[in-house]
Amino acid sequence: MQAVDLSQEDIQTYLARHQKKELLRFLTCGSVDDGKSTLIGRLLHDTKTIYEDQLAAVKRDSEKVGTTGAGEIDLALLTDGLKAEREQGITIDVAYRYFSTDRRKFIIADTPGHEQYTRNMATGASTCQLAIILIDARYGVMTQTRRHSYIVSLLGIRHVVVAINKMDLVDHSREAFERIKDDYTGFVAKLDLHDITFIPMSALKGDNVAFKSDTMPWYSGPPLLDYLETVHIASDRNLTDLRFPVQYVIRPDLNFRGFAGTIASGVIRKGDEVMLLPSGKRSKVKSIVTYDGELDEAFAPQAVTVTLTDEVDLSRGDMLVLPGNPPHISSEIEAMVVWMDEQPLVPGRPYTLKQTTKQVTAEVAVFRYGVDVNTLEHRPIARLGLNEVGHVRLSLTQALACDPYRTNAATGAFILIDRLTNNTVGAGMILEAGTGRGTSDAWESESEVRVKPRESLVAPAEREQRFGQLPATVLLVGLTGSGKSRIAYGLERRLWDEGRAVTVLYGQSMRQGLNRDLGFTADDRSENLRRSAEVAKLINDAGVITIAAFVAPHEAVREKAKQLIGRDRVLEIYCTAPMDVLRSRDQNGVYEMADAGTITQMPGVSAVFEEPQSPDLVLKTDEISVEESINRIIELMKSRGFMLNQS
Repeated sequence: MQAVDLSQEDIQTYLARHQKKELLRFLTCGSVDDGKSTLIGRLLHDTKTIYEDQLAAVKRDSEKVGTTGAGEIDLALLTDGLKAEREQGITIDVAYRYFSTDRRKFIIADTPGHEQYTRNMATGASTCQLAIILIDARYGVMTQTRRHSYIVSLLGIRHVVVAINKMDLVDHSREAFERIKDDYTGFVAKLDLHDITFIPMSALKGDNVAFKSDTMPWYSGPPLLDYLETVHIASDRNLTDLRFPVQYVIRPDLNFRGFAGTIASGVIRKGDEVMLLPSGKRSKVKSIVTYDGELDEAFAPQAVTVTLTDEVDLSRGDMLVLPGNPPHISSEIEAMVVWMDEQPLVPGRPYTLKQTTKQVTAEVAVFRYGVDVNTLEHRPIARLGLNEVGHVRLSLTQALACDPYRTNAATGAFILIDRLTNNTVGAGMILEAGTGRGTSDAWESESEVRVKPRESLVAPAEREQRFGQLPATVLLVGLTGSGKSRIAYGLERRLWDEGRAVTVLYGQSMRQGLNRDLGFTADDRSENLRRSAEVAKLINDAGVITIAAFVAPHEAVREKAKQLIGRDRVLEIYCTAPMDVLRSRDQNGVYEMADAGTITQMPGVSAVFEEPQSPDLVLKTDEISVEESINRIIELMKSRGFMLNQS
């Protein structure tokens, strides 16, 4: 019985120690047939993490499809699991393998070397802390070596091992090793790679993989496994900038309301004052709750539930930060994008951008340049194709709390999702966020100094009685040429003739005065409608009917405008017609200028126009006259009770 107890104690001790071991995620990459899969197979074999039945299966498969010759085990077959991979002797998909030693646990991503699978390589590298770039000692630095080194740099992987493999095929020559080392060092001088270690090896023979080799006495460094076990990665994690994206709001009963999520970076402590984004409101941490009980502090990447001392409005996609260390908040970002879809990235097409737990609609505002990843040269582009990398400026329909990727990978990385197929089509790294016109979302931010507004001495009921109407905003939206302005001014004339107090806010007129400092980016269009909505609200407060005519291409922004004015006050009218009709009505030639590139981000041409999801009225202006459109709007206003008496 004592022996059993001792055995159980040993097992528990081992499991506890194993659970606390540090985890290192790394990938292998490089050109085709550099020996990536063989290297991983050798690591698994020499660390004795292969089961006997796996080894027996690999021995059998080696006789059928192995590439090492008769009688030898092809260790690459341990990771090349697809039938096509074994038949061709190449890696196509990313293969993940797990093993551990007494010092560390490891997750390996074996990524493909072929150029057409660059997207797979980028996917495998996205979660790694270290990269092993293999180079065939016979051929030296190849095109794919440069390509993968650039992507490793782009993804901010801090530790790189350059494994000069197949040294047995060059007679373990030190001269060959030094020549390749010099060539590679010259190339990466242009990249942001600093911690680079060169190791000569033979993955097939096991030289300098798990054990030091006697065949290369001139090499004084550690074998690969020793380096993997000892490389310092603890300081790679950002524990300075608190970023806690909310994933779920947990409310099991009336006495508990917690915000659950994974800490993306930084440290959060009980009693800390935190700021809620995007609202900018502040509260204090009441408790930090986990399955095992409450904590006094938590840090990245722990999953916790945070409760606050105040009842606040916080939901999925919002973020907790420290007041003195906020992220950038902007609806425009500069980013490097790796494109992963057969259909190219083009301006004007909306995508869903997902960053931490936040999802917003994004589109390309400007293509800065594409990168030739073989030469690192920049070239002008109008689109981004499969496996290509480019610098773009993205316009978002909502402000995003983010950091530059180099500063904080957790909040600086994002993916782009096709809104029709729901497929991930791009991966991005934020370079910088546009400062915009403030550090918060103007729709939702509040002034630091709260001043109680002065109340009018004229009551709303008095205005209603005087004007015989309830104040309303008739929001006419649609593309250029849809007839918004003609309907707006015609409706104003009709209502005025009926004795109504009414005025028009026209988008182009607003841009010549109050909003003349704004451009036509998604951010500026949002601000244009926000300011105009504020004016419409003031006019409505005076008891006057407002007719607002704007392109207003984004659904989310229109919803914010309706909420600002008051949903019960707004009638959304969608004016629409076929594109050929819109172009035929274009007297100013704006569509032609958009086609020629003179006007950028033109909704319907080079930028998106999101049709209203649930408008109060749709006017097909190619089928009905302006007069009939006005009649239908007035009937709608009457049915909604905005006309108290009729002239």
